[in-house]
Amino acid sequence: MIGFLDERHITLRYRAQAWVDAADLESDHDPRRVVERMARHDLLKACIPEAYGGLRERVELRDLCALRAVLGYRSSFADTMFAMQGLGSYPVTLAGNEAQKRALLPSVADGQTICAFAITEPDAGSDVSAIATRAVRDGDHYVISGTKCFISNAGVADSYVLFARTSDDRHRGLSAFLLDGASNGLTITPTELIAPHPIGTMKLEGVRVPASALLGGEGDGFALAMATLDFFRTSVGAAALGMAARALDEAKARVLARKQFGRPLADFQATQMAFADMAVDVAAARLLVFSAAHRIDTSDGPCTVDAAMAKLYATEAAQRVIDRAVQLFGGQGVVAGCIVERLYREVRALRIYEGTSEIQKLVIGKALLKA
Repeated sequence: MIGFLDERHITLRYRAQAWVDAADLESDHDPRRVVERMARHDLLKACIPEAYGGLRERVELRDLCALRAVLGYRSSFADTMFAMQGLGSYPVTLAGNEAQKRALLPSVADGQTICAFAITEPDAGSDVSAIATRAVRDGDHYVISGTKCFISNAGVADSYVLFARTSDDRHRGLSAFLLDGASNGLTITPTELIAPHPIGTMKLEGVRVPASALLGGEGDGFALAMATLDFFRTSVGAAALGMAARALDEAKARVLARKQFGRPLADFQATQMAFADMAVDVAAARLLVFSAAHRIDTSDGPCTVDAAMAKLYATEAAQRVIDRAVQLFGGQGVVAGCIVERLYREVRALRIYEGTSEIQKLVIGKALLKA
């Protein structure tokens, strides 16, 4: 992506690609081992500022997108573990005090701490302001009670950034806390998805955290959550891009090798037209993702619409590309163990998490029609 990525980002991408090509990531679904392997190859440093053991002076979205596209191509599990190291530490980068940063960020970069971002609740998904989990001040502590669901890394994370209500104000009543994964009163129930993914429900019953675990000030939680999601949203599109590119490559190999009616499937015009649509989707997604990442990295102002467009288009396009790849594989495309069958299951969640496609459309439409 000449013009959007500079030599630093391209070098990082090539280094990550070389490791991913050599590593057996597709069969490795052990969260801690995968995180430690990525740390040994310095990939997690992209999630952390240089002052705390990271890669650059500040976290750059172009790095995250370049890496997630590479990881998404090979292993959505590894991509998820990488993404959560970023998503679960970025609020600390943004709002943490020096002690909080020193305590957490270096151990994230070296893979010793696994992170999570605990925001979703049974009645608070797209509507973050509906969060009901409550944190009540009790001397030098907060006492937290409530339920979180669909939390990636629930049960395996050492550190959670958790959002809870400290007052009844719809937006200014939300605050963010650092929560130790071994806290008393915290119960985790795993959730089984259609694709391998460490995820679960968190039940908090009178969990006590020190007042020093508060990120920023009381009432800063909503703004902090939105800033974090705005920044990482484009990288979801990058992961989808990687998955779509893999499906395109797998489908190409299939139609070149498979014969029907005495000739390769690739010779049929219907196949060629399908590939044209797939290739355009992949190319357009790549342009939207990396142009948004470039603008977010280099702009002083908000880039919410750019992020929403990149996430919306890339995830929807990836779903189309992978669905078409399954169709081109025929019956083999729905057999467990086939790569495109795995991609078909794994890509679906990307259109939901970190803002559904419908929410992205509302964000874009409202911004464009704002008087």
